[in-house]
Amino acid sequence: MNYLAHLLLSGPEPDWRLGGLLGDFVKGPLKGELPADIEAGIRLHRRIDALTDSHPAYRKSQAQLDPHWRRYAGIILDIWFDHLLSRQWSEWHQQPLEDFCRDCWRHFHSRSGYIPARAQAFMERAERFKLLQSYGDEQVVAQSLARVSQRLSRPVSLQDALPELLARRPALERNFAELFGYLNREAAGFRQSYSKTSFGTQ
Repeated sequence: MNYLAHLLLSGPEPDWRLGGLLGDFVKGPLKGELPADIEAGIRLHRRIDALTDSHPAYRKSQAQLDPHWRRYAGIILDIWFDHLLSRQWSEWHQQPLEDFCRDCWRHFHSRSGYIPARAQAFMERAERFKLLQSYGDEQVVAQSLARVSQRLSRPVSLQDALPELLARRPALERNFAELFGYLNREAAGFRQSYSKTSFGTQ
């Protein structure tokens, strides 16, 4: 899953959402150096990634891409699934996407002391250009894939996968709906279990 999906799956608590976003930037063991709810959001991010990689609908989506893209299928699908989520946002969340993103950025500004420089740079760019809100635009998907391509160790034009994604949209939409429904349930269960554990230790 990519940024928008992780923010939604993190639930309503702002620090959990920040942790959900930081999961792509904070590596290694968590040692209590961050507020507990931010670290909980990072743990949930990691759990979601593990569940995604092993889910049949995700594996089916990978198999539906041309073998040429198999090595990069995870990157391509993460961005494409944020595209699908953006297009279907009202089916998954009652708050308008624009308001959801604005609330996230507002809170993240207040927690800037806990945000690594690389994550801070991404957030500033995402807020300024309304990146998350614009994932529904296919050209933004192409631009995002191109930007990732520039960071790869060997040059690959990931944006060239867009026509294939568009051609397979119906099948990928079905896979996404199955996968994201499952992840929603698992994320809610994770948050509930964490809350019970935290309450019991107070």
